[in-house]
Amino acid sequence: MVMPLFDTASTMDASSAVPLGVSVPRADSGSPRQSPGGRVNVACYAPAVSSLEIAYRAPGGRWRVQVLPNVTGGVHHGIVEGLPYGSRYGFRPTAAAQALPLAVPAKEEADDDDGGQPLLLDPYGRAVDQCDGFLASVRMAGDFDWAGDERLRLRWRDTIIYEAHVRGQTMLHPDVPAELRGTYAGFAHPAVIEHLKGLGVTAVQLLPVHFHIDEPHLQDLGLTNYWGYNTAAFFAPHPAYATRAAQESGPQAVQDEFKGMVKALHAAGLEVILDVVYNHTAEGGPDGQTVSFRGLGEAAYYRTDGHGKYVDTTGCGNSLNFAEPKVVQLVLDSLRYWVDEFHIDGFRFDLAVTLCRNGNNEFDPRHRFLVDVAADPVLSDVKLIAEPWDIGYGGWQTGQFPPGWADWNDHFRDSLRSFWLADRMAIENGGQGGSVAKLADSLAGSAALFQASGRSRLASINYITAHDGFTLNDLVSFDRKHNEANGEQNRDGHGDNRSYNHGVEGPTEEGDILARRAQSRRNLMASLLISLGVPMITAGDELARTQQGNNNAYCQDNTITWVDWSRTPESHEMLRSTKRYIRLRKEFLAAQPHDFPVRDEQSYLYWFDQDGDPMSLERWNDPRNRVVQLLLGSDNGALAGLIVVNGSTSDVQITLPRVTGPGTAPRTFELRLTTSPLHELRQGGVAVSGETDLAEANSISIYRT
Repeated sequence: MVMPLFDTASTMDASSAVPLGVSVPRADSGSPRQSPGGRVNVACYAPAVSSLEIAYRAPGGRWRVQVLPNVTGGVHHGIVEGLPYGSRYGFRPTAAAQALPLAVPAKEEADDDDGGQPLLLDPYGRAVDQCDGFLASVRMAGDFDWAGDERLRLRWRDTIIYEAHVRGQTMLHPDVPAELRGTYAGFAHPAVIEHLKGLGVTAVQLLPVHFHIDEPHLQDLGLTNYWGYNTAAFFAPHPAYATRAAQESGPQAVQDEFKGMVKALHAAGLEVILDVVYNHTAEGGPDGQTVSFRGLGEAAYYRTDGHGKYVDTTGCGNSLNFAEPKVVQLVLDSLRYWVDEFHIDGFRFDLAVTLCRNGNNEFDPRHRFLVDVAADPVLSDVKLIAEPWDIGYGGWQTGQFPPGWADWNDHFRDSLRSFWLADRMAIENGGQGGSVAKLADSLAGSAALFQASGRSRLASINYITAHDGFTLNDLVSFDRKHNEANGEQNRDGHGDNRSYNHGVEGPTEEGDILARRAQSRRNLMASLLISLGVPMITAGDELARTQQGNNNAYCQDNTITWVDWSRTPESHEMLRSTKRYIRLRKEFLAAQPHDFPVRDEQSYLYWFDQDGDPMSLERWNDPRNRVVQLLLGSDNGALAGLIVVNGSTSDVQITLPRVTGPGTAPRTFELRLTTSPLHELRQGGVAVSGETDLAEANSISIYRT
């Protein structure tokens, strides 16, 4: 395919190197946003290019090319006429002969070096569209009727996160119209919002919605990057998640549909957090596809060693170079754009350690990126969540991010899986499990883990499952990963899952095994939702969703990953239990302090053994001791409730802690729930401090004082 010849121009002008991207020229700032001729300032950081040109096409017009005549600090810039909203455009190094047409080879004829992408995407492009057989950036207007919508600014203490995929959430939803399933509009459908509100979560955390493309090896296998952790444009929403009608109408309709989703979720009291991938780009390793950054300034945008070789701390072929100020600026500008233009409430940063590596490739909690975020009046006011590791040297940094950030807490994940599953499997097979100490530390919010960074328990994002790994149901149904569908002979995915199939690998009809699996699911979910810190639930876990044992389903855009909304006895029971735990969490934490300072721990947390005595060091360290009682206090000195954990395989008679109520009267405890099968029979039972009560095997009991 060959485009027509272009009009060309190259003259010095009064353009500016800031802001980057396409903007109204400073001299025209008092004019209407869209001048009749689409006169714009174009600026692109391309330090490896001696001369850069922009190819552009106005709606209904022909392709034109113009050299950006000015270069300031590696930024090529110029004034361009005839580039109104809706125009498609891209960059390329200036050709030797300007009059030559812009050749766009067919895919099968594409040069291996450039993957058939003749134009380089604008790193600041607000949309990406397939245009004449290749990708092009699109100039966008930001107009949208928000009707007074604002970010919700919910407190961390009151936050319950629901991690979901825009497409997978609704592809199988029976109450969402077929034309809306798998889309932004579908996620905003009243049936979906009703489920989220009824569940009791306060925020949805969406897997990547930035424009992304599939890796070549997945294309060869006929698969796609379903999760979307392969970003190619940091300012552009992914158009494939919009309805067909919006896609056919164009990028503006896609953007408006996305904003409509945010507006609807906000109206329902739900915050929107985006999972963002700034650690690498879709261009892959040095032999990967050239889409944007590689052709503009590979050595500046990507981290390399002294020999020019890529330093990959992401496992994806490249790492963005956060020792380069323009890369830091790019990410900060992108984040502000999503907050200002899309009203996003927060971000979860994939492989966040890569964003904080200094010139020596070491994690630095005072890295310029972190300092700039903290000093930014917009970004310091949103929720910031770190996935606090990458695969590079010193890559594990849980607990080390600065104030203002919360961390995914893998300690919590591993401790709960070990206590309720791996230990139980060991004990039932004649071995020995671990003590209750690590579980207790997790229930208390992993205070010591975050203390050194000056943060409280509310810096802990507690989770048991996430998009990456087994679902909650698969944790209790499989001992091994089953990733054969991914095309890598089951070599991919984590091997250390700390799961337990309870005697049979995968699906079974054996009633005893199903009952034990159900109780383990309840134990895990209850532990998550009564723990101090901020809980995160993975979409579908409240419905006992399975991925058929696949613990790395990043490339499965099908029923393996889509939320199954069909109602089974297991899904009914799990949904009912999850709602109950969330209601109880909100009730228990209503009187808790907002930041729960570590130094005042003794004012709020009291630990007792099964005899009702304060826990001794000996009992904490005894692997045979699998019973503990946690008495929660509150800001006003009152006692909020009692959590009793029995991780042993036998029922235990416990003595309730000897505490008094008003005056010297013994404290009365009402059993609000137990994760054992006896919940319906025992709920509402009353016991007095100092008296004995039953703690069933492998269960949690929660009392209200």
